[in-house]
Parts: sequence; C-alpha cells; structure tokens
Amino acid sequence: MPVIIRSATPADLPAILDITNEAILHTTAIYDYAPRSMAAQEAWWQDKQATGMPVIVAELEGQTIGFGSYGRFRPKEGYKYSVEHSIYLAAHYRGQGIGSTLLRELMALAVAQGLHTMVAGIDAANESSIAFHKKYGFVEVGRLPQVGFKFERWLDLVFLQKIL
Repeated sequence: MPVIIRSATPADLPAILDITNEAILHTTAIYDYAPRSMAAQEAWWQDKQATGMPVIVAELEGQTIGFGSYGRFRPKEGYKYSVEHSIYLAAHYRGQGIGSTLLRELMALAVAQGLHTMVAGIDAANESSIAFHKKYGFVEVGRLPQVGFKFERWLDLVFLQKIL
C-alpha cells in the first residue's frame, strides 16, 4: 500500500505528538529537552490554522507515520515571503523516501501560497538531513557554532535555504 500525503486533521495530533516527542527525547533534531504535552501540540495546531500555514502528514495503512509543516521564518513583516520548514518521521520510517515526498509537497504548497524562500535549520551533526536538503536544491547559507546545548554537549546550527 502506498504512502498517502494529505492535510493533517485534529485526529492526527496524537501521532504528531508521539513523533515530535520521540525526536525531542532521542535526537538533536529538536533542541527541546522535555516532551511536549497534548495541550502544547494543540496550541501549535491552532497557531498553524490561524496563520494559514500547512500541516501535512504521511499516512501508511491508516497510520500517521510522519508530518511536515512550515511557518514564518521571522515575525517581522518584511519576512512574510520566507518560511522555515520542519519534517519529522516515526523512527522506523526514516530513510525510505517518505521525507522526500513530504518536502516536495511542502515546497509546492509554499509556491502556491506565493512564498519566495524556504529555510531549514538543522543540527550540524545531522549530515543525512543536510545531504537530503542539498539533494532538493537547498544551499548552506550559514553556520552558527555552539548556539544549542543538549545531551551535555554544545550544538552547531546550520541554515540551508532554497529560493522557490
């Protein structure tokens, strides 16, 4: 059965929360320390809905196995055509091409919304995510050394950008 990419619904929030919390607890993809609550995930959802920013999911055999979204890169009005995106997959579905499908859909949605550029903020040690983004035309535009701290070590943040 093929993976289906579709707009998320409130029914997807528990799976999105599980995927997010796994990334928080076991990776440096999210620089938070503590798992999020359902209330926090619902607030995130409401913000996306209020600002017209998409949340999409990857579904396989009726199960939500990944999601992607974007939001304004920075809050000032002059940044309104730039977004920063996120894509997360359940751990056992990574490396199977599902992230590529989510990224292509996010880029298409951004173009349809008249956006100009998409930014990715990635932990510098996550070489696979950096290579993944470069495969889709993202270029490294900045590196901020030791701006994050997690798992008892300093983390560098890499920014990649794609002009849509």
